[in-house]
Amino acid sequence: MCHNKINILQEDLYIINMKKDLGVLPAVFPMPVLMVGTYGENDTVDVMNVAWGGICGEDKIALNLAPDRKTLANIRERKAFTVALADEDHIKEADFFGIATGNKMPDKFARTGFHAEKSKNVDAPIISEFSLTMECELLEVREMYGDFRVVGKIVNVIADENILNSAGKVDPSKLKAVMFDQYNMEYYATGGKVAKAWNAGAGLMKE
Repeated sequence: MCHNKINILQEDLYIINMKKDLGVLPAVFPMPVLMVGTYGENDTVDVMNVAWGGICGEDKIALNLAPDRKTLANIRERKAFTVALADEDHIKEADFFGIATGNKMPDKFARTGFHAEKSKNVDAPIISEFSLTMECELLEVREMYGDFRVVGKIVNVIADENILNSAGKVDPSKLKAVMFDQYNMEYYATGGKVAKAWNAGAGLMKE
């Protein structure tokens, strides 16, 4: 009788976890919320909210941009850009950078009240309010499937001291970076540590 009950419970669990087709979706979660900073005409600061991007090498980052983006034109002209991580404290401004376009709103950056300074390493702005920024040189722009893939070389990373731990490394809990949910078009806070990389699965390596 006990075995029958267990089988019934297992069957019920399987029914609960049945799979369902959702069609074609960009079904990656979490996605980063990247603040891409560039200079436009007359050194106008422009910042774009980019979710479709990420690290593609030890010192390289890739962005997928639509052909009509002001940021794409700026990167092609200046051969450089910066990438900061959006955080919880500045999510309103970060979202605005994704809603507004520099093509139609020349004062886009000024409206946020944010501050910028010129990078010492590349021809692009560093946004003071964001606590972690990668300074990037343009390596290539390639058209792919109707959009453009921008690859940059990270020449330096600059961080506020208040997000570093005692070892001088970035502490994610202090960074408070946010992530983008492409399913429901929402932002989420990053959670706490769940495991140590290169350690959590080490036990399965043993014979």
